[in-house]
Amino acid sequence: MGFLLQLPSSLSLRATSLAMRTRPTRASFFRHTSLNQTPINVQKWVADFRSKSLNFALSGTLVLALSLTGVGFAEGKTGVNKPELLPEEFTTVIDVAGFLSDGQESRLVQQIAAIEKDTGFKLRVLAQNYPDTPGLAIKDFWQVDDRTIVFVADPTFGNILNFNVGALVDLDIPRSFWSRLAGKYGNIFYWKEKGEDASIEAAVVAISNCLREPVGPNNCSDVK
Repeated sequence: MGFLLQLPSSLSLRATSLAMRTRPTRASFFRHTSLNQTPINVQKWVADFRSKSLNFALSGTLVLALSLTGVGFAEGKTGVNKPELLPEEFTTVIDVAGFLSDGQESRLVQQIAAIEKDTGFKLRVLAQNYPDTPGLAIKDFWQVDDRTIVFVADPTFGNILNFNVGALVDLDIPRSFWSRLAGKYGNIFYWKEKGEDASIEAAVVAISNCLREPVGPNNCSDVK
């Protein structure tokens, strides 16, 4: 909007602001065009801009640093790219940390398939303990695009829920939803008491409910 992917720590705040916290406005568009040009396709420009930001985030940043939970860098870390940690066959849930049982993983895969069928949005779940993660390799493995939500469960910085949200998802889902979701099910007291698996399952249910709500001024206002 991790794998864990990342920038040098000196660039983390700039990346966070660019990729996750700033929505281009008409004013910013005009600053990027000459005065005699007419912005006939502002929406396309915004989508292209956010797509490039997403690619930049995936190719050079730690999702934790870009997450909508507000979690930033605790310290500088190097990027990780370990395709050898990817499963041999495609799956929408990758658990390299061992947080989930086989049964839980199977249920999540079914839930995610239903979400994609019903909404058109792609949810992908990676459970990890940095630096034990496939990292950058998941981008191609999952074909991450503007309709993809990459949900990374990693307790490295305390809050276990971290999200990288594609541009088209961001148009429909208020950004406050992700921070409220992380605050409710990702805080250290919740997952320490109930388990990492409980946080992951609760988050997927909440995302499923949110994506199925009609788009409007009050959609996803309640994390449930």
